[in-house]
Amino acid sequence: MNERILSISGKPGLFKLVSQGKNMLIVEELATGKRRPAYMRDKVMSLADIAMYTTDEDVPLYTIYDSISKLEGGKAVDMAALDSDDAVREYFAKVLPDFDRERVYTSDIRKALAWYNQLIAAGITEFVPAGKNEDTANEEA
Repeated sequence: MNERILSISGKPGLFKLVSQGKNMLIVEELATGKRRPAYMRDKVMSLADIAMYTTDEDVPLYTIYDSISKLEGGKAVDMAALDSDDAVREYFAKVLPDFDRERVYTSDIRKALAWYNQLIAAGITEFVPAGKNEDTANEEA
């Protein structure tokens, strides 16, 4: 997954880093293509730096997205079919069987799945970062 894909706390959706200014980042919304500034006070996280808790070690989000992509055949997740919290957790157990059921909240899973769908809608289908093949990514997980 490209390290230039960002999540900004308090702002919905995902963003692509376009440029850096003196005290801000210029980001572009993946969904609309609109550009806006992200200031130093905003909590900005690269999706490549986000991981989910498991019973052993944290698993990078890109590894989870790669698993979802294989499960869904490269298509978006049908969120309408996941209408209850139990259905969301059951689906996520297929993707990441050993996720920590106490520390990973259903809202975290829903957000991760929504982000996956946004990436697919934006045409981003390669999730493992360049320089890391799937075997290396799985070893890290």
